[in-house]
Amino acid sequence: MATTITREEARHYLTGQLLLRQPLKRTGLAGARALLEQLRCIQLDPLDAIGTNPDLVTMARVDGVARGDLFRAVYPGRGFEHWAKERCLVPAAAFPRYRDRAAEAPWWRHEERLKRLPAGVLEKVLAELRGHGPLTAAQLTDHGGVEPIDWSGWKGTAKAQSMALEVLWTRCEIVVCGREGNTKLYDVPERALAKVASVHTDPEEFFRWALIERVEAAGLLSRAGGATWSMLEPARATGLTGQLLDEGILEEVTVEGSSRPYLAPARFRRRRFPDYDGRVRILGPLDPLLWDRGLVRHAFDFDYVWEVYKPAKLRRWGWYVCPLLQADRFIGRLEGTVDRALRIRNLWVEEGVTIDDAALDVALMRHAEACGVTKVVKPRKFRIS
Repeated sequence: MATTITREEARHYLTGQLLLRQPLKRTGLAGARALLEQLRCIQLDPLDAIGTNPDLVTMARVDGVARGDLFRAVYPGRGFEHWAKERCLVPAAAFPRYRDRAAEAPWWRHEERLKRLPAGVLEKVLAELRGHGPLTAAQLTDHGGVEPIDWSGWKGTAKAQSMALEVLWTRCEIVVCGREGNTKLYDVPERALAKVASVHTDPEEFFRWALIERVEAAGLLSRAGGATWSMLEPARATGLTGQLLDEGILEEVTVEGSSRPYLAPARFRRRRFPDYDGRVRILGPLDPLLWDRGLVRHAFDFDYVWEVYKPAKLRRWGWYVCPLLQADRFIGRLEGTVDRALRIRNLWVEEGVTIDDAALDVALMRHAEACGVTKVVKPRKFRIS
């Protein structure tokens, strides 16, 4: 039998579970490391308007951090990148499970990459990294061209050595061990993740472990599937979900007003969270709270669509628009850029919301400082959503 909770209870639980009530006690790089451990995965995206998505996820929860600090905090040795909720940064302790299972996203087309690579290139790239890593793709020996993979008009790499990196990375034979902007540094796990690289796990247990982790990471995970499942989708065709419910490890939950079932951690209603601190928080478009847009729409009464991939003429809001959260309510959204100042081009307030100007100004200045500037420029008037 599913447990039904109110929309208020859903908001209370999700904001607490996803660390959006008060900043972590640890600050700076130590706080960023703690954040990755507690969230279990942080979704990656290269676009950077006022910080990349991992920057925004971190800034909303940790004080004393700046753009890029999450990667500085965990690389090398404390994190790696692989499939979780799509491509994510994952704590290093999870590496043996990924390596022994070699998980991938359904759309990744790993086998297609293998077919397109010239014979011997994989072995040569791996040997070069073992002998001379860590290295970026640009520092590797050129092994010629390769037919790029096309995703509806967007083309992947046309370089054989870069595609070889993608294959080796998927197999966990190499890992990302550093980043500077969107430039990735690769190395073999024996060096980059020395503390865990020699540990081995039972590959048959991977989906059981990963599903429990995903429920903790999402707070409420829809049983209907979708992007929140990503590389866990094969587990939905088995009896694993029912088994974990029968064992009392997970609970089935519905939110009042909807019959849509979710998975939650066992005894999730007993969890205690800190009080709200009154801050306004700028959330990244791929923040864990926003993974399930249908749940956000129902529980928070907030309709959010990330329009970055829409043609400009079809956008209602803008190219890179970030939601504003205060306590357990979305109060608005903003579109901004950073040059010599944090420039807020557009700011919308949700209908019926009275904006807390002081809290908003503090949030904008805090974000500006995290982006390395000391000035905020915002519109004189707010728009109503």
